[in-house]
Amino acid sequence: MKETDKKKFLPIIIGTDLNCYTMSISFHEEYGIKPIVVGKAPIPYTTGSTIIEKFYYTDKIDDTAFFIDYLKKLAKEYHQYYEKLILIGTNDTYVTFIINNKEALSEDFVFSYIDKEWVPKLFLKKNFYQLCAEHGLDAPLTFFYSCKDETPFNEKVPFPLIVKPSNGIEYYKHPFEGMQKVFKVNNEDELHRVINKIKNSGYTDELIIQDYIPGDDTYMWDAVYYADRKASPQLISFAQVVLQEPTKSGVGNYTSLIVRENKPMMDKLVKFMQAINYTGFANFDIKYDERDNTFKVFEVNIRQGRSSYYLTQSGHNIAKMIVDDVIYHKEKELQYVQSDHLFAVIPKGVLKRHVSNPEVAAEVRKLIKEGKYKNPLFYRHDKGWKRKAFMTLRQINYFKKYKNLNWEKN
Repeated sequence: MKETDKKKFLPIIIGTDLNCYTMSISFHEEYGIKPIVVGKAPIPYTTGSTIIEKFYYTDKIDDTAFFIDYLKKLAKEYHQYYEKLILIGTNDTYVTFIINNKEALSEDFVFSYIDKEWVPKLFLKKNFYQLCAEHGLDAPLTFFYSCKDETPFNEKVPFPLIVKPSNGIEYYKHPFEGMQKVFKVNNEDELHRVINKIKNSGYTDELIIQDYIPGDDTYMWDAVYYADRKASPQLISFAQVVLQEPTKSGVGNYTSLIVRENKPMMDKLVKFMQAINYTGFANFDIKYDERDNTFKVFEVNIRQGRSSYYLTQSGHNIAKMIVDDVIYHKEKELQYVQSDHLFAVIPKGVLKRHVSNPEVAAEVRKLIKEGKYKNPLFYRHDKGWKRKAFMTLRQINYFKKYKNLNWEKN
C-alpha cells in the first residue's frame, strides 16, 4: 500500500477490562474507529463487542522480552495500513510495561506517558506522600511496615485503620485465602492478624497502615488530569463518587459519579502535576475529611481510570485528548470539566435505593428523571448481543450485591 493511501492512526489497547471498553467507545464515538485489543484472556466487558476490530490473546504478556517482540510483530502488520499506531495501557502493570520499555516501543508506537524514573516516586505510596507534603497536598495519617521486617508492627496508631499494600502489582502475585484490596481493622489483634496473613503469602514489600477517614461513598472523590507531551496541562476534572463496588475485591472501583467543580482543589492538583512535569493521563483517588475540612489524596494512578469515561460523557472525549496530543500535536488551554450528567455502570434502581447521602440521593433521582443518566456498558452502536445479554445479567446481579454486601462489614 502507498504511504498516501494509509489511514492516519489506529489505537492498540493492552487489556480487556472495563477501562479498555470505555476507551474503545471513546474512539468509536469520536472517529468511528474500532481499536485492536491485546490481552491475556477474554473478559466479558469486551468479549463479543462489535466496536473492537480484533482481539489478540497471549498468556506470555508478563514475559517482557516476548511481549515487546509480540507487539513489534503486530506493529509490522498494521503499519502496512496505518501511519501511526497509538499504544494505550489500561492498568498499572501494562502502563508500567510501556514506560519501562519506552525506547524499544517508541520505534513502532506513539504514546504519552511519564519517564520511568517517576514510576516509583508516584506508584510507591511512601514516595508519593512525601511528594504531596512537599507540594502542599494533604494525605491521610499513614504508617509503613515492611513485610521483610521480622519484628511486629508496634507503632501507636488510632483505630479504625485501613491496611493495604504499597505495591499492588507485587501484592497480586501472591494470592491467599481472604485476600482483599483493602482491609479495615478495628483493633490491634485484627491489625496483626491481617499483617501476618499478608506476610505469609510471600509478599515482601511495604504495607500502608492508614487512618480511616469516616464517611460513606459520597465522601470519595475522583480527579482526572491530562497534560500533553510538553507537560502543559490541558484538562482537570473533579467528580463526587455516588457509589463504589460493595465487594472486598472491588472496593475503590467507582460505579457512579457526578461531576463537580472545586476550582481551588483542582488548581492544587494542576500545580502539583506541573511541578513534576507530568505527561499524559493521571487519575487521583481522594476522600473528604470532615474532621478538619480537607480533601486527603490517597493515590494517583499513572493512567486514565476505569471510570474516566465520564469525561467523554461530559464533552471531553478521552480518546480525542490522546489523539490531539500524540498525532496532531495540538496545543490547548487548560479546561476545567463541567457537566450535569450522572455517570454509572449500575442500574437506575440500585442508585435510587442505595445512596445513603440524602442530598446526593435526591440529585441522583433528579438527574435520572431528566434523562441525564448514562451507562456506557450499553453503548448503542455495539451490536454484540451475547455481550449485551451477559451485561444485562450482571446489572441484575448488582441489586443482590448492593443489598447483601458491604466491604467494611462483611
